[in-house]
Amino acid sequence: MRRNKLRQLLDANEPTLGTHIHSTWPSIVEMVGHTGVFDYVEFVSEYAPFDLYTLDNICRAVELFDMSAMIKVDQQPRRFLAQRAIGSGFQSVLFADCRSVDEVRECVRAARPDTPESGGFYGAAMRRHTYVGYGGGQEYVEALQDIVVVIMIEKRSAVDQLEKILSLEGVDMIQWGPTDYSMSIGKPGGRNDPEVKAVERDVLQTCLEMGVPPRAEINDPDQAGYYLEMGVRHFCIGTDIVILYNWLKENGELLRDLVAS
Repeated sequence: MRRNKLRQLLDANEPTLGTHIHSTWPSIVEMVGHTGVFDYVEFVSEYAPFDLYTLDNICRAVELFDMSAMIKVDQQPRRFLAQRAIGSGFQSVLFADCRSVDEVRECVRAARPDTPESGGFYGAAMRRHTYVGYGGGQEYVEALQDIVVVIMIEKRSAVDQLEKILSLEGVDMIQWGPTDYSMSIGKPGGRNDPEVKAVERDVLQTCLEMGVPPRAEINDPDQAGYYLEMGVRHFCIGTDIVILYNWLKENGELLRDLVAS
């Protein structure tokens, strides 16, 4: 089984850096890998069209480099998507739209081995991560134990149950979701509303106090300072389609003005 770089960095209390991709073209993953900067690539499948072949191909590209792969999955069918992604070689799963302690517990179990000790839902399977072997041995079980489980905290009910969620064994990292949260409290589009920002700070501080590392999603290194001052050491920066859109808009407008003058 392949080593899980993200897990090793978390266990060593080292900072981590990832980036988001919507594109299913493996060359985008290779481009990220060739930078030599990132610890993992996050495929935000919740927002992008894909098939099961896509998951295999993304992981093949990731494995050319010293990186891990994370997938963000829809709220349903969580277990199916998470387990097929793990079977393709993803070593971390970001679960979206969790509303309760029970839902988070189910997410953790989806990624953990079906053993008496772990109580997970992941059984033996002949999938890509076993390299055509029939998974089920001790190494296979240990690899499933190492899957990094990340939970989006983005619903009012999840914030209300935050300490209980953080107390669950197997929750490895937290990601704040201001857009969903603002919507869930009746302030759609209010991700930068003072109330939402105050809750974000409370969530991150609670995570740090309880020993569950929070991750910050940013678009520019200048945005990191606010989180670094709080003690956040895990970041995911940029999104392929946003980078492309911003470049096209900025340079297209400049060129349009030059042509029109």
